[in-house]
Amino acid sequence: MSQDATRPISTDQRLPAALADRYVIGSVLGRGGASTVYAARDLLLGREVAIKVFTERAVSADELRVQQAEAQLVARLSHHALVTLLDAGVDASEPASPRIYLVMERTPGVDLRERLRSGPLPAKQVAYLGFDLADGLHHVHEHGYLHRDVKPANVLLDLRNEEVRVRGKLTDFGISSIIGTEQGEFTTGTAAYLGPEQVEGEDAVPATDVYSLGLVLLEAVTGRVEYPGTVFESAAARLDRDPVVPDSVPAGVATVLRGMLRRRPEERLTLPEVSVGLQNALIDELVRERALDPALLGADEGARATAAHRFDVLGDAPDEAFDRVAHLATRLLRVPAAFVSLVDADRKVIKAARGLGGSRMEVARSEALCAIPVRTGRPVSIRDVRADPRTASNPILVADPGLASYAGAPLITHDGLSIGALGVLDRVQRDFDEDELDDLAQLAVVIVRELELRLAARRVALRG
Repeated sequence: MSQDATRPISTDQRLPAALADRYVIGSVLGRGGASTVYAARDLLLGREVAIKVFTERAVSADELRVQQAEAQLVARLSHHALVTLLDAGVDASEPASPRIYLVMERTPGVDLRERLRSGPLPAKQVAYLGFDLADGLHHVHEHGYLHRDVKPANVLLDLRNEEVRVRGKLTDFGISSIIGTEQGEFTTGTAAYLGPEQVEGEDAVPATDVYSLGLVLLEAVTGRVEYPGTVFESAAARLDRDPVVPDSVPAGVATVLRGMLRRRPEERLTLPEVSVGLQNALIDELVRERALDPALLGADEGARATAAHRFDVLGDAPDEAFDRVAHLATRLLRVPAAFVSLVDADRKVIKAARGLGGSRMEVARSEALCAIPVRTGRPVSIRDVRADPRTASNPILVADPGLASYAGAPLITHDGLSIGALGVLDRVQRDFDEDELDDLAQLAVVIVRELELRLAARRVALRG
């Protein structure tokens, strides 16, 4: 939740008794018909959190146990596009008035509803935002949950680099599963984002969340609510007409939105299809703005960029395991420098660097040495990097004029997508032979297997 506490932290007996010894409460961050969200401080870990306390709801002891188990499972979900749920449970210290509570991370920024009061987002930023949210929502679905309440107020934005990229996080995921949602309980804010099947009294399905996200992204790019009005007016309107995607929306984004907003759930895009479609739309926008050279792009570029995000490491710090592989590469190929890079749509992120001193950890894709093996999907050797127009402007070479030759091998996932590269640099001009390039390729396989094992371990841990 947003870090907008406006008064000093103080104790507050409104907190469930189960939390009172660990947390002190501050200002109210938000209040709705079903809950209140407080700023709080975790005394044990010394961090700022947000605590959501739901309206008292008398239920049976068996139902309480089920809700608490569900809350604990939801708290184990972890994804960069989800607000981290740190703790959750049911406070039954007053048996007649049990209360569900959630302890969540507090993130900087505002929610999307608040941001849209200043006007719509550019289409490129909507593509960035939509990719984040689709990826996070897919993570929720993969682990057996539906969101059921995707709306702008439940999308938190990090606007610190808004001119470059808006980042988004979903909050309240899985909460409807915990507290239960009846058809008659929808508020005006929720009704505006319902799927047609919900209006007709059918159960929500994964495609329902897709439709709701489509309405949120449509509102983000147009600046207007597609189905305004009272609960009844808003809910019924989508049965009379389909959402209108204006011609002013760029074709790539518009195509994805229309695919998400098909009336029949089985005809809507899946979330992986949404992710790939938005990556392609983003790439089209970057090329149109001349921020990305189309010569760098390979086949299935949207799927490739989506795969690079799959492992959730693009935004992380340098990785010790990859640094060890880079160290092995310097020893095996007898070179002074090696590095591991992952490639997003428009940027390269260095995850490990040996012998490169203070190299920038992120550079534009057009400046990246690894762009060549990523595009071709094959190991490459360049005898003179300063004479080759594809590499001469690379910032690593600018920072260290003594570097002369390069070899790189792509990081290829099990489904054949090239997400980055393991590269080496030497201070003498040399041609790396086939055996050396094969050695580099085998080390690249080790890196990908490490990523895929981590992903599998996270999924097993969540299921367990």
